[in-house]
Amino acid sequence: ILARTSGKSVVRPGEVAVCRPDIVIHIDLPMAIEGAWYRPRKVFDRERVAVIFDHAIPSPSIRDASAMAEGRRFAKEFGLKHLFDVGQHGISHVVAAERGLTRPGELLVCADSHTCASGGLNCAGRGAGIPDTLQAITRGVVWYLVTPTVRYEFKGELGPMVSGKDVFFHIAQTWGGHGNTSVEYGGPGLPALAMSDRRTMATMSAEIGAEFAIFDYDELTADYLKGRLDHPATPAHPDADADYLDVRTVDLAQVEPYVILPDSVPRNGVRLSSFGRQIRIDQAFIGSCANGLIEDLRVAAQIVRGHKVAAGVRFIVTPGSQAVYLQALREGLLETLIEAGAVVTNSTCGACFGYHMGVLGPGEVCITASTRNFKGRMGSTEASIYLGSPATVAASALTGVITDPRTVTGARA
Repeated sequence: ILARTSGKSVVRPGEVAVCRPDIVIHIDLPMAIEGAWYRPRKVFDRERVAVIFDHAIPSPSIRDASAMAEGRRFAKEFGLKHLFDVGQHGISHVVAAERGLTRPGELLVCADSHTCASGGLNCAGRGAGIPDTLQAITRGVVWYLVTPTVRYEFKGELGPMVSGKDVFFHIAQTWGGHGNTSVEYGGPGLPALAMSDRRTMATMSAEIGAEFAIFDYDELTADYLKGRLDHPATPAHPDADADYLDVRTVDLAQVEPYVILPDSVPRNGVRLSSFGRQIRIDQAFIGSCANGLIEDLRVAAQIVRGHKVAAGVRFIVTPGSQAVYLQALREGLLETLIEAGAVVTNSTCGACFGYHMGVLGPGEVCITASTRNFKGRMGSTEASIYLGSPATVAASALTGVITDPRTVTGARA
C-alpha cells in the first residue's frame, strides 16, 4: 500500500515513503485546540477529504460549538463530498467503516491516534497528527517511515465469552510493546474471528505502539463491505516471500478473558481465571472506537438481561455511531440495558478520553472496554482504570467487582 501510494514498485524498512492518500478524515477535536488549526486555502481533492464530528458531540462547551461551526464552514467552502454532522455522526473510525470510506488496499489518513482501526478492513491507516493531516488535506501528501512487520497467525476458535479484545490483551501480555514495527494478522483461524473482533484488535494495536496494523482480506471482509463501497475493492495481500521480523502463532482456543491493570497496557494483564482480587468499581464503561459496535452492545445486553446493576455502580454504554444506536434500538438492546440500570448515551468518544459523559473523579475505579488506561485518561489522575472486554465490563457492572464474565448467569445462558 505504501509503495503504490508513493509511486514505487516496492518500499523496504528504513525508507521514508512519501505517499498520496486515498482518503483524509478530519475530526472536530483539532479545531477545538488553540493554535492547532489553520484555515486551508485549498484541499487536494474535495472527494477525498471527509469531516466527521466525533469527540465532543453534541458540543459540551462553547469552544466545541465554535470548532464544529468552523468544520461546517470548511466543508461548505470547499464543497467537500463527505460531512458527517450532528445526527449523522459517530466515532470517526466507526463511521468511516460503515460509510465505505475505509477501503481495502487503500491508505487512510487522520490525526487521531487510533486510525489503525482501519486495518480491520485491510486498509492502511495510522494516526498522522494534526500538522501532517493538514498537509495531507491541502497538498495530498503524507510521509511514513517504513517499518518491519510482525505477523500473527491465528488457529482454532474462541471459547464462550472470549472476544477479540482478549486476543489483543493476550498478545500485549505475551509479547509486550511493538514500537517501530507494524503488525499483520491472518492465518487459518482468521475466519473464526468476527469482523467486530478484527476491528477491535486493529484499533487496540495503537496501545502496543504498532505503526500500522492490518488484517488479511477474506470473504468476511468482502461480506461486510458489500453495498458500502462506491468503487470495487483492491485488497492488499501479503507477498509469498514476505520478510517478517517475526511470525507468531496464537491458538484462539487457549485465549481467556483478561483484565489489564491500571496505567499501561503491554505486559500489564492478568487472566481473570487467576485474578484472585476483589476490586470494587465505581464505573463500568462500554464504548469507544474499539468497542462501541453493535456486537459489543449485544453481548452486554445478553449478560445483564433480567438483572440489575450493582448498587453504587454507574454503568455507561456509548454506541460508536448513530447507526449502531439505531440498530440497538431496533433490537431492543437499549431497553434491556436501561432496565438493568445502565445509562445509554449519545454516540461519541465521550468518557473514553475523559472529556464528557462519564469523567472519573479522584479515587474512583473504572472497568472499561475502551482503548486506554494511563493516568488521567478518563478524568482524574487519581482514578484507577482497568481495561476489559465488553463481556467483562457488563459482568463487573452486575457484581460491583471486576468479574470473569464466564461466571455470571447471563453469560452462561
